[in-house]
Amino acid sequence: MKELPINYFPIFLQFLFASGFVVSTMVGTHFLGPKRKTKNKLDAFECGVESVGNARSPFSVKYFLTAILFVLFDVEVIFMYPWAVNFRELGTPGFIEMLIFMTFLLFGFFYVIKRKALDWE
Repeated sequence: MKELPINYFPIFLQFLFASGFVVSTMVGTHFLGPKRKTKNKLDAFECGVESVGNARSPFSVKYFLTAILFVLFDVEVIFMYPWAVNFRELGTPGFIEMLIFMTFLLFGFFYVIKRKALDWE
């Protein structure tokens, strides 16, 4: 089947309706919503606990590194689901490609362990 621009019209229409809904909702709530700016409303809300200290205090880089590594390895695992579903159709070449992928993933994991990126001190 030849790809024509008209084939993308439903996607464009859905994008247009979604964008229109977002914009109209934001504009509508801005103009129709209540505007009561009291001291209690402008204070930071911390689940009922009084705010203590400065919110701009620095976090350890280890925290962010652990979070990024979790997301990285989590996304890599997501790539395994379609492979597992189509395992028989992919055959031997698909199996070899997944072994290469897993090898790179394990090298990356061992590199992270060797660099002690996950050690908390």
